[in-house]
Amino acid sequence: MSDVASTGAKGAALIGVVAVVVLATTGVWNPWPNVWSWVTQSDPIAEGVASWQAPIGGSPHSITITGGSVIVEYRTSVEAYGLTAGVKLWKSDADWAGVAGSGGDAVVVVGRLLTKGYEVLDPATGAVRRRDTDATAVWTYSDMILDMRCLKAGACELSAWEPHGSKPEWTVSTPGIGFVLNASNPDLPDTQPISAAQIDSHAAGPQALPDLIGLPGDGRIQVIDTARGRVSQTRTPARDQRVAVVGSRVLTVTGEARDGTCYYDVTAHDPPNGRTVWQRDGLNLRTADNGSDCKQERDPAGGSDVVLGVDPYGRQELIAAHDGRNLWRGEDGQNVLAVNNSYALIRSADSKTLTARSFGRGSVAWRRPVTAESSAGITTYAAIISDPKAGRLVAVSPRNGDVLIEARTDAKVFAAGPAGLILVSGRDMAYLPYRATPAK
Repeated sequence: MSDVASTGAKGAALIGVVAVVVLATTGVWNPWPNVWSWVTQSDPIAEGVASWQAPIGGSPHSITITGGSVIVEYRTSVEAYGLTAGVKLWKSDADWAGVAGSGGDAVVVVGRLLTKGYEVLDPATGAVRRRDTDATAVWTYSDMILDMRCLKAGACELSAWEPHGSKPEWTVSTPGIGFVLNASNPDLPDTQPISAAQIDSHAAGPQALPDLIGLPGDGRIQVIDTARGRVSQTRTPARDQRVAVVGSRVLTVTGEARDGTCYYDVTAHDPPNGRTVWQRDGLNLRTADNGSDCKQERDPAGGSDVVLGVDPYGRQELIAAHDGRNLWRGEDGQNVLAVNNSYALIRSADSKTLTARSFGRGSVAWRRPVTAESSAGITTYAAIISDPKAGRLVAVSPRNGDVLIEARTDAKVFAAGPAGLILVSGRDMAYLPYRATPAK
């Protein structure tokens, strides 16, 4: 092409750009909104399966399905979206949030860091139902709200509220706790869910208030009887011990460093009398890292009344915290991917099969093929299997393995409700409804 032709082409292009700019600035025609919308348009999270997909305000800290709303907690705010169409209902500035209650009776509890008190909001409207100005810590359950107020150092009170209650069900003095607990759902010495790569550890939503909880502070743990609202026992763990309150038992794990390894002992007590209910030598609840000095810095994994352990031969086993019964003992190479009080999801030694074990029936409930890259989670309504490498998600009934959802997606599951799942990819959220009501 000659220099003259090249110059002419450049000039024509420049004239075209100038014309578009003039038309846009004069309001005659503006292509930029459509162009920008095309550039920023999100890919479908689960095409053909999601009933809706909506942009959200950032990376969520937690998501909970409650009644007709989806509650999304961020680092500095909380938003509510309608479950039917994903329309934003309201937004509130808050540093932390939690959902208490279940279904249509649920409420949203919000607060600010370094500020005493909290508010109880209506999930559908964001309206304030109750306001507190003194509490420093709040725990949210499917049937109760617990809050703690420390009006002076070393003298605190723990109160229990029904989610819609206007006065506490009970209040108990908890001396010696101090100001070590704050904000929403601070960690307590109990069990922790098994983590999964593509399934949020709290996807199951708020759990029921346990019979006992432990409040840590000043090197001690006060065991609270939540039915009667009283301090049932106070435990002071030794340096080589870890205490976890599981179901209606207080578990004491002792780890002794000897011969270059750790030797464990687990004892279960029944408060308030402290009677030993069961005891196991050689049971490792994985409260310390392998090869460490046996310093126990983690709570055991499991459900609210089931703990996951490892026997002296390295085989996994599931134990009923209430009476010490073996609910399941694995073979070499088998791994528990998820567990609650009713079911365990166990991957075979060759990583090709996932088995659901029913504790109520004491037998296998169902089996499905999986891969070594698969992760799994268990909730009341759905057992979830995710394989991000294959870009595949399956949700099945925990009871019989009937398929509830099959989708091509690598998004993360953040919440499981009675009728569907919430998935998040980037800054988009999608709702995937079940094909049928899950069998319970």
